[in-house]
Amino acid sequence: MTVDELTDYGMERLDDEAIRQFLATHSLGVLGLPTDSTPYLLPLSYGFDGESRLYFVYVTGTDSTKASLSDRADDASFLVYSAETMFHWQSVLITGTIHPLSTTDYEDLTEDQTPTWRPELFETASTDETTDIYTLEIDDWSGLRHSGTPPAYTERSSRDESA
Repeated sequence: MTVDELTDYGMERLDDEAIRQFLATHSLGVLGLPTDSTPYLLPLSYGFDGESRLYFVYVTGTDSTKASLSDRADDASFLVYSAETMFHWQSVLITGTIHPLSTTDYEDLTEDQTPTWRPELFETASTDETTDIYTLEIDDWSGLRHSGTPPAYTERSSRDESA
């Protein structure tokens, strides 16, 4: 089924303002980078400038697959999602170009634009290892949301029934 056909079941597309609000109120997503075979996917926290860029902190150390792939990539994708229940979820898919920021550009970032959440492991490692800031310049985005029980939903699935 297409997204348009699923609107009868409660799915809706997010407009640009709803996408901006969603990105501004979340901090984790999955970055997809192209490789010669399967895409390289990794969870990352991000900062958002409110308009057209996401920012990522890479702990690179001596060798970083994500930095190497980002440097080679013409395009990348990033998925941010939230799924509270099977009937209440939303997601935003972003595509764009990714590249490292210069030190000067990094120093110009506001606190809101830098990633706000990182596992303690990466916080500790970033004091000892090399870190770089990458930006994803947004070329396109789309968002979907489902909030409510579909009209035809009348009984629970067998997976939800208790024994």
